[in-house]
Amino acid sequence: MVETITDKKDIQLVVFKLGKEEYGIEINKVIEIIRLSEMTVIPRALDFIEGVINLRGKIIPVVDLKKRFGLTDGELTTDARIIVVDIKGQMVGVRVDLASEVLKIPVSSIEASFDMVTHIDEKDCLAGVGKLNDRLIILIDSDRILTKQERVALDEGKEE
Repeated sequence: MVETITDKKDIQLVVFKLGKEEYGIEINKVIEIIRLSEMTVIPRALDFIEGVINLRGKIIPVVDLKKRFGLTDGELTTDARIIVVDIKGQMVGVRVDLASEVLKIPVSSIEASFDMVTHIDEKDCLAGVGKLNDRLIILIDSDRILTKQERVALDEGKEE
């Protein structure tokens, strides 16, 4: 994500919370934001897949980002939302604690390196940290929320 925005001056993000931390996904990857709804649990699904929802006739898998990132699970509130994103042509919902706002941040304020903080490899979806005044927003590359193998597995599960 960060590599693809270097020709832009600003980046527009949908900002959301997981616990107390703020995260952002590029707005052009967001299809819509919906209220948390009843999910159908899929047996033997990946541990971070909460289930599937029916969104206007389309079956959409829902990823619990807290589980995906190895964060502690907190209590679900009425503020919880599902952000439906496009992951390489596949619609996937991501469950978040709160979808708070849409904002622009300057590309020049984005730090791309996590080398000293965490081990990141090619499948991880953390793209950098944006600094905006006194806020730090962790940027997510939505195309890498699921690996290619995980996307294939979800597609195969829908056909059964």
